[in-house]
Amino acid sequence: MTDRIRVALVDDQALFRTGIRMLVSSQPDLEFVGEAGDGVEGIALAGSTRPDVILMDIRMPVLDGIDATQRIVAARAAGAESPRILVLTTFDLDEAAARAIRAGASGFVLKDADPEFLLAAIRTVHAGTSVIAASATRELFQQFGSRSAGSTPPPEFGGLTQREREIFLLAAAGRSNSEIATEEFVSEATVKTHISRILAKLGLRDRVQLVVYAYENRLID
Repeated sequence: MTDRIRVALVDDQALFRTGIRMLVSSQPDLEFVGEAGDGVEGIALAGSTRPDVILMDIRMPVLDGIDATQRIVAARAAGAESPRILVLTTFDLDEAAARAIRAGASGFVLKDADPEFLLAAIRTVHAGTSVIAASATRELFQQFGSRSAGSTPPPEFGGLTQREREIFLLAAAGRSNSEIATEEFVSEATVKTHISRILAKLGLRDRVQLVVYAYENRLID
């Protein structure tokens, strides 16, 4: 099968890696391309195998998943194509998850989640959508995130049109595309187009990063 989603795993538990490898390999649309036992190995793995999605544990020896995520995402800013990262965590809505999202992860999944949910999450982040709702992201940062002291919007935010700013704030508040379309009296397709333009203008990857950007720049309460 062509165009399979290439998946890599970074986790320090060998037994867990075996289970995930078997699960991913059982899917016709997924390809397991490699595994690593710590963050340093994970960074090297990302460079050598060029996966589409990395499942990244947070707590690991040598280099944890948060720092590894940040370095892998930073490679994209330097010109390399970086994968989307799905963080694996033991506790729902914990501080480590918030830090991972800030570092550039596209979402997180509990390590004891149902296999079907994990597989769906892989496909979802590969499609460019986060796997946690904007409202959950806001809750993370309200509980654990520290916001910057400045109150002036960043210069690039001023480059958004008035309509784009309205849609940005609605998306940051957790509204779905259909809800935004209803409030703005436009089609969902138009909302999707505006969201794509907003992300491009602000240099953001997805709606999770949009919420992080809004929260840390005090654009939402």
